[in-house]
Amino acid sequence: MVNYWAIAIGINQYQLFQPLGCAQADAEAIKDYLVTQAGFPSENCLLMTNTSPPIGDKSSYPTKENILSLLQKLAATFWQPEDYLWLFFSGYGVNYKEQDYLMPVGGDPEQVAETGIEVRSLMQSLELTGIKVLFIFDINRAFGTQADAPVGQEIIELAAKLQMGAIISCQPEEFSHESTELGRGFFTAALLEALGSGKGYDLSDLASYLGYLTPKLCQYHWRPLQNPITVIPAQKPAILPILTLDENSAAIIFPEASFAVTRTAPPLENSDSITIDQSGWIENASVATTLNKIPTESVSESIVENHHTLATAPSSHGEGRFIPLPPITTAKDKASSRSEMALWQEFIIWGGGNMVIVALIATFLLRHHENFRFKNLSKTVFDNTTSATQLPQLSPTTQNRSTAQISVDRDSKKRNQAILELEKMSLVPNQPGDLVTAIAKAGKIKANTPIYVEAQENIQVWCQMILELAQAQAEQRKYENAIATAQLITKKEPLYSQAETVIKKWQIEAKQYVSNKTLLDAATALIIPEQASSYNRAIVVAKKIQRGQPGFEIAQTSINQWSEKILDLAKIRANQGDFHGAISTAILVPTGAIAYEDAQDAIQKWQLQKN
Repeated sequence: MVNYWAIAIGINQYQLFQPLGCAQADAEAIKDYLVTQAGFPSENCLLMTNTSPPIGDKSSYPTKENILSLLQKLAATFWQPEDYLWLFFSGYGVNYKEQDYLMPVGGDPEQVAETGIEVRSLMQSLELTGIKVLFIFDINRAFGTQADAPVGQEIIELAAKLQMGAIISCQPEEFSHESTELGRGFFTAALLEALGSGKGYDLSDLASYLGYLTPKLCQYHWRPLQNPITVIPAQKPAILPILTLDENSAAIIFPEASFAVTRTAPPLENSDSITIDQSGWIENASVATTLNKIPTESVSESIVENHHTLATAPSSHGEGRFIPLPPITTAKDKASSRSEMALWQEFIIWGGGNMVIVALIATFLLRHHENFRFKNLSKTVFDNTTSATQLPQLSPTTQNRSTAQISVDRDSKKRNQAILELEKMSLVPNQPGDLVTAIAKAGKIKANTPIYVEAQENIQVWCQMILELAQAQAEQRKYENAIATAQLITKKEPLYSQAETVIKKWQIEAKQYVSNKTLLDAATALIIPEQASSYNRAIVVAKKIQRGQPGFEIAQTSINQWSEKILDLAKIRANQGDFHGAISTAILVPTGAIAYEDAQDAIQKWQLQKN
């Protein structure tokens, strides 16, 4: 039997870092959700914060020794292969000598290796236990200190290598932010909203939802964007207990625990946050279920509009939770459905029959029009006329062009039809979540119905539109969002293989882009204002970014700007009469830079003046 475990660590009061405001509340909320709503046994969910109670006879104070000791005891005594662990950490993270560390309560930014928890060692140790682990790191960086280096890249690479699930609250070069209005970090607020909305059963679904909602919350609260990163292993396990059907009840329940769903907040006003029909998400469960939609007006609290903590479910029979029931179809509904189908079929038969009759009459008239209008003309005259007037012959090029144009027109017509269907469902074409909802609804249309073919054509178009949105995100170097969007196309849908191909391509490009951006940041750090040689050293480093790699254009722009600066410094020296120094400086402008020709012309001029 699979057992689900959780360790939630949240540290507000550090001994040597600036205090955080919401880390402890985040950890408490995650633990509370897993116990009260996700069906985790309460004894298997452990909390480690500044004020959490002891765990048995052991302190839960989040020191390095206590955290590692707890993990060792669980691995040696309780965990079994195939068990599942949620390891949530909200606190500071540090990158030291290209290695990532989680900082416990006594972490010292001056002694990272000695006082921090090395992520590599942590992940490798947990891999040896044989259990499946989902790492969720809401990592803060210590702004303005030497511990402010980008953190998270090693975590991403390790999780991918070890095939372990991991979610990080932001990109390595970004910062995680907290909100006193929400009482949460933005990432954890989005995570709780996603879980409460039923998006927690599949890691891909959860990643997609977080990728859209987290930056939206940042925008709404006027904070710098943060974009979560998710590493999804090849074999995706069930990250929450799977819903099962109780034999003695029509209600859907968790094993050994009743199932409650948090009432979700309404979507951001005028936002493009992902909103996917819950029935589409639940289809991945072991039994088909349908979650009843909650009217917007029944929402008690909103993470955006009221600036409060995410709504949580009250007591087991309170108003804040409900038990999802299978959909009930009445006899009246069935009769109505048959009536609507009969009316549709009658329309098709009646309209189609009339069109056939009109077509036959038109064909007959066109073929025999001479019998009606040219009876007085002699057969000889008619034959001479027709032989003298031959129809123009189309060249192969013209025929191909016509065929291509017909194909374009046909595709355009299908696309317009698919967009029209979206409008009928009050869905938006540029919202991936809306497209997924439309695909899910169209996929339920039976093959023996008149509109099945049209539905399949619409699904094809909608999948193509999802890929186009993903491509646009990739072109903006938002690879994580692009990958999450493309992953909305599932195996049962058309263009899945195409989506898998671009996802692999973007994963490679994303890694290369982060590497190149880090390289460019290192080059920028070499610059000392008004020192030409430092600009030249930066250019040498930036030139390591090869043409065709993501970030190449940015590097070229920087190289050109630095080259212009070198030339400006050379001109200043020439104006001061130091032609020898001006020439030595201008020589540093590299070949291929926009300023190179001007630098060469200036060098020739200054050589003459020097003599």
